[in-house]
Amino acid sequence: MNYRILGHSDMRVSEISFGCMSLGSDHAVNARLLRKAADRGINLFDTADLYDKGENEITVGKALKEIRQDVFIATKVGNQWRSDGSGWDWNPGKAYILAAVDDSLRRLDTDYIDLYQLHGGTIDDAIDESIEAFEHLKKIGKIRHYGISSIRPNVIREYVKRSNITSVMMQYSLLDRRPEESCLDLLENNNIGVLARGAVAKGYLLGKTPKSYLGHGEDQVRHAAEIVAKMTNTAKRPISVALGYVLNTPAVTTAALGIRTDVQLDEAISAAAKTTIDEETHRTLATEIPAREYQNHR
Repeated sequence: MNYRILGHSDMRVSEISFGCMSLGSDHAVNARLLRKAADRGINLFDTADLYDKGENEITVGKALKEIRQDVFIATKVGNQWRSDGSGWDWNPGKAYILAAVDDSLRRLDTDYIDLYQLHGGTIDDAIDESIEAFEHLKKIGKIRHYGISSIRPNVIREYVKRSNITSVMMQYSLLDRRPEESCLDLLENNNIGVLARGAVAKGYLLGKTPKSYLGHGEDQVRHAAEIVAKMTNTAKRPISVALGYVLNTPAVTTAALGIRTDVQLDEAISAAAKTTIDEETHRTLATEIPAREYQNHR
């Protein structure tokens, strides 16, 4: 496993990180899988208070408690569950963030969160108020670093300008190259790390039955998978090529993969050793698979 420093932090994280959202409800099964991932070199685990109404944080905390000092835990805040459990409302307010962090710390059974992320964001938010909350939590030691999880260029620009974020989590893959237009260079130039999610585009890049995806028609999705397949050989499978394109982008620190089974974990670990692609391959992939641009929130 290769490791990279996340933005301007001191966090040396694995190039493949563990997206915990897909985990089931069996704590023992989850603990075995998460510990296996840690044993094989993954050291960044991403969850959120939203996932499974907080149960996902509980299962992650239970699994990693004995090795807490050896791993990095990232979680998210901003989506407030209604008291009747019928859904959630967006709440990036300072008071809510300062209260929600204690609930996350309790569920995770830890004294600190390595990376606390705003789980969304709009240009109409009281952004400075949210930043004040994160800075306060960092000052008193409840969090080590903070970032945002957003694909909105207008929101990302404001946080780059007005805050000390360490990272941005965003969707990025060969079939979703929108961040290349307006975000990746900005983040790289400001030493802010990218946690890329969706790097295999729901499996479409790996040969899953094609469907329309983010402005790409079914034929274009099929063509993308065929191009990725052409770049493979006996040592490099499609998942390595898809991850290689993302990880070959300087702004990207880690690719967060949703993992639920041993097979998925084994595939991720195997791919992690073979993600290096040369510049010619990178250019070919970029040329053959057209980029799209953000239509909203520019």
